[in-house]
Amino acid sequence: MIKDIATPIRTRAILEKYKFSFKKSLGQNFLIDLNILARILDAAGVNEQVGAIEIGPGIGALTEQLAKRADKVVAFEIDQRLLPVLGDTLSPYDNVKIIHSDVLKADVSQVMREEFKEGQDVMVVANLPYYVTTPILMKLLEEKLPIKRIVVMIQKEVADRIAAKPGSKDYGSLSIAAQYYAKAETVFTVPKTVFVPQPNVESAVLRLTIREEPPVEVEDESFFFEVIRSSFAQRRKTIFNNLTHHFGKDRKEQIEVALTTASVDPKRRGETLSIEEFAQLSNELIGLLKG
Repeated sequence: MIKDIATPIRTRAILEKYKFSFKKSLGQNFLIDLNILARILDAAGVNEQVGAIEIGPGIGALTEQLAKRADKVVAFEIDQRLLPVLGDTLSPYDNVKIIHSDVLKADVSQVMREEFKEGQDVMVVANLPYYVTTPILMKLLEEKLPIKRIVVMIQKEVADRIAAKPGSKDYGSLSIAAQYYAKAETVFTVPKTVFVPQPNVESAVLRLTIREEPPVEVEDESFFFEVIRSSFAQRRKTIFNNLTHHFGKDRKEQIEVALTTASVDPKRRGETLSIEEFAQLSNELIGLLKG
């Protein structure tokens, strides 16, 4: 009988066998709790019909559980030292493919075409390295990949920011960017004790359910995100001051008109505006500033 990887005893044995030392620069924290892994897979809705993409499989703790439930698992691993470890720990499973690559540089769309069946539901399920959480999530969202759901273990602080609602202290440009592409929710928080080594921060499992269409219509996506980023440039400043600082004092009049037409009080701060208000504002601004 195969002993699960995600237990303290088996994890320790694997690390000792390969004389593996953790690289802080790669944010390596391995999961050693089968119950937490089961809850992650449940949150993702993984079953024998779906394909799964994992990022940073480590020694294969989550990969193994995915392999038991999913049709196929494709995992991106950047650390070459872990390839022989994964070749060993995952040898009982013939539905796993490990790709030695930095997912930020990989052509994920091509990998999906090559590795999964046409029309198959694909989920991203991962314990993400905390230092590159945001770039990885935004790459997956911005490339508009045919992914149904993203369920990831990340730093709780980042999960709170991504799932935040207007008016809260965590709400910002990241919240709006993620929620433009997906419905975001924090599923559960995770204690430090389920990792080896234990991280210095609290963790949480975030679920992003990809939208078929964005919740708002914008004339120009890149300009929409430019307006959002500039509105949060200095959180204590009003939206009018932030936009004026970004687009230039010579555009004050147009900015005032756009805010008035979009029914946004110039004295409000960026964190109070909903995604719908930002969409309306950016559509008004683009006509006045670029018309």
